[in-house]
Amino acid sequence: MNENKKRGLASADQQTRQQVSSKGGSTISQDKKHMSEIGRKGGQSVSQDRKHMSEIGRKGGQASHSGGRPSNQ
Repeated sequence: MNENKKRGLASADQQTRQQVSSKGGSTISQDKKHMSEIGRKGGQSVSQDRKHMSEIGRKGGQASHSGGRPSNQ
């Protein structure tokens, strides 16, 4: 039951793997306006969580004031 059969793309021949890998990243939108809108929406939803934003700020402050060393809290 411990067979090591290749699955998915690993079972494809070399040419098929190269064709698939050459398309990597091409599904990402090239529309800068669209991507900007997505980023803005993400930022708005994150900034609504005040506790989360406070934690992010605290970690950033600790890192910048301690030279990256963990604080003794």
